[in-house]
Amino acid sequence: MDRCVVLVDAGYLLGAAASLLAGEPSRSRILVDHAGVVAGLRKRAEEETGQPLLRIYWFDGAPDRVPQPEHRRLRVMPRVTVRLGALTRTDGRWAQKGVDAAMHAELSELARNRACSDIVLVTGDGDLLPGMMSAKEHGVAVHLWAVQAADGDYNQSEDLVAEADERRVLDREWITAAIRARDVTGACPPPGPRPEIRPEIAAILSAPLPESAAATPEAAAHTVHAGRPAKNGSAPEPDTAPAAPAGKGVVPTPKDLAGLGRTHAAAVPAPQPAPSATLRWSSDKGWTDRGPGADLPDTSGLPTLAQVTSAEQRWADREADITAVSGDPYEVGQVFARRWIARVNDAGQLQHLSSHYPRVPHRIDGELLRYAARFGLLAHKDDQIDEHDRYAIRAGFWREVEGRTPAESAADSG
Repeated sequence: MDRCVVLVDAGYLLGAAASLLAGEPSRSRILVDHAGVVAGLRKRAEEETGQPLLRIYWFDGAPDRVPQPEHRRLRVMPRVTVRLGALTRTDGRWAQKGVDAAMHAELSELARNRACSDIVLVTGDGDLLPGMMSAKEHGVAVHLWAVQAADGDYNQSEDLVAEADERRVLDREWITAAIRARDVTGACPPPGPRPEIRPEIAAILSAPLPESAAATPEAAAHTVHAGRPAKNGSAPEPDTAPAAPAGKGVVPTPKDLAGLGRTHAAAVPAPQPAPSATLRWSSDKGWTDRGPGADLPDTSGLPTLAQVTSAEQRWADREADITAVSGDPYEVGQVFARRWIARVNDAGQLQHLSSHYPRVPHRIDGELLRYAARFGLLAHKDDQIDEHDRYAIRAGFWREVEGRTPAESAADSG
């Protein structure tokens, strides 16, 4: 068959790109436009092989082989197939398992079945040498692509280079067309001027990425977090709240904050009594800002999304979740809120929901988290959604609610 196929070792491509652009191979140090990368690979493969593209195979690792947001985006793109190996953490380092074997099997199978005339390999791993040799014996031309190495380092197996029929280098200019270094010291770019947005929501949108998130392979997909949020809260804590204790994660739990509120004055002597931590919880059944004797607001009149969703809409939602929603936690919260608002279609109900900020009514909150669990956002030790992701999910939820309520708020105040 006169067609070309591209096999991409994502760990090599993105790790080498991170080394080139950010000085270290951590993928959390770069921002990737996956659609741009795929388009660039297709264009260059067709130009260099002179054959139309059959398919791009994207090989990557993921915890428990659960697709991450970037994999969800990639696998619904035309002519892209995602193959996942396992991702394990040993001695503080992430390592892929099964990716090389999957690439070897695909390479050999494509050549044996004469599915294409040219195969492009974007990898540096010498373990693929037997597969490359097998493909050549079946009459397939093998093109080996390298990522420009940082500081002159060699990032490909010399045996692969020697065995390849053709070799090309993806240079800095090609890489930077779709990949750029992340500014880990600065804040995420704030949205455009929105004077009607509450300060708490604006703080969520402009907050920097916590350093703890950058240590995980999924961190590149998380773009909106606050520097000092409470567990499950939708707004960062006030500046007067004490910091999280040493050794804890960036996102403290209500238990952490309660302990800080009791012990802060004794642990850190000060001329004036230290203020207690303000506990903000996004569900009716957790900590809130209420004072002694205060009653929780009535939420019984607010329907859940399931109650206002028809069978046809449920099917359409599932189709959109598979094909259009990436699974980024912040986006998941927005999508859920958008559907709830559109189907309730009642400004009074929307105002009622908005008045509960920063708490998500308990029934809606549980439904929101169950929806998020569909996208593989479960922490794998307790089948619970990670605190970092919970915060982002609820921030996205409140951002969408806030974006739909300014007009009604202005009318009421006038």
